Amino acid sequence: MANKDVIALKQSKVNELSEHIKDAKLVLLVDYRGITVSDDTKLRKDLRESNGELKVIKNNIIKRALEANSESGLDSLLEGPTAMVSAKEDYLGPLKTVYKFTNEHDNYKIKGGIVDGKVMTVEEIVTLAKLPSREELLSKLAGSLLQTISKLAVAIDQVRVQKEANA
Repeated sequence: MANKDVIALKQSKVNELSEHIKDAKLVLLVDYRGITVSDDTKLRKDLRESNGELKVIKNNIIKRALEANSESGLDSLLEGPTAMVSAKEDYLGPLKTVYKFTNEHDNYKIKGGIVDGKVMTVEEIVTLAKLPSREELLSKLAGSLLQTISKLAVAIDQVRVQKEANA
């Protein structure tokens, strides 16, 4: 029989992870086989800069924490070495960071995850990661609005010039 202290410790880890998953906007499960220490350090640093974090947690603890949140759609992904990337605020920054890292490292793969409360496949996650960031979209919107306003200003000025010429 397992030691009661060990069981209590594992249950507290499950409870802590379950709360973390519940509050997270992004939970990605990734296969980190063959990653070097320097690459792992760089990825963790990049994730911190984009308000994300990477944790290596036993599959059984992740599975129990997901079950505690009624998220059993990721159980089949918990095979082999699994790390968990999470973000509590914006999910797009950390998602793009991980996607970029997977493109630079063949052995690092996204298995699947939960984005904004929805279980997603790798294909859906990659599609999201390829989208422009919120800032990029806002700058494109501002640029198109500025262009339209400029055209309107030119048209109004031409009307003024034409009225002055006719007067």
